[in-house]
Amino acid sequence: MNGHGFSLRGAALTALPSGALWWPSEGCLTVSDLHLGRSERYARRAGALLPPYEVEETLTRLDADIAATRAGMVICLGDTFDDLQAAELGEAHALWLARLMAGRRWVWIEGNHDPGPVGLGGEHRAELALGPLTFRHIALAGSTGEVSGHYHPKARIAGQAQRCFLADTQRLILPAYGTYTGGLYSDDPALSDLMQPGAVAILTGRVARPIPMPRRKEPV
Repeated sequence: MNGHGFSLRGAALTALPSGALWWPSEGCLTVSDLHLGRSERYARRAGALLPPYEVEETLTRLDADIAATRAGMVICLGDTFDDLQAAELGEAHALWLARLMAGRRWVWIEGNHDPGPVGLGGEHRAELALGPLTFRHIALAGSTGEVSGHYHPKARIAGQAQRCFLADTQRLILPAYGTYTGGLYSDDPALSDLMQPGAVAILTGRVARPIPMPRRKEPV
């Protein structure tokens, strides 16, 4: 799967090139910030027209990750939909998602874009504790064993933006999994202040590749 293996609080995890997190011993696949329906929301609220293929492209990657890992459990770390109205998927996409959910435990973590329950199956939680890890949407300062999303972290590599995981000995922040999502550079104070010295950025793409987390250089 060309993933990068690492450990968080004793849990052996794999960052996948797609931006999903795989926890083999628990059979658990975690994704964050799919923002399904973003193109529809832009058209509805701002009249902006984006190519309406992001739901299909995002579900295709999720389908492939579930098939490759044979995950028995999926955690969506919030902002799965761009807003509650966007959760009203078309019939084809709703059936696709129902097929992915069938036969496995599926947990929806509440996000700031989709704070309420949606008309789908699965479990709806503010956060989830599983073994040594706690899954929530937004990182809390001082937490340990925390897996979160929300910030859509990315790194600046040779002038190009690349989505990435951010990891240190206490927490992991997942990249946005959705197709139409922006991001926050890892050198932004909101992320630099959260992550410990020595944190790594695990770049997504063809291969998941760890590098030292890019940080803003202090003036001399």
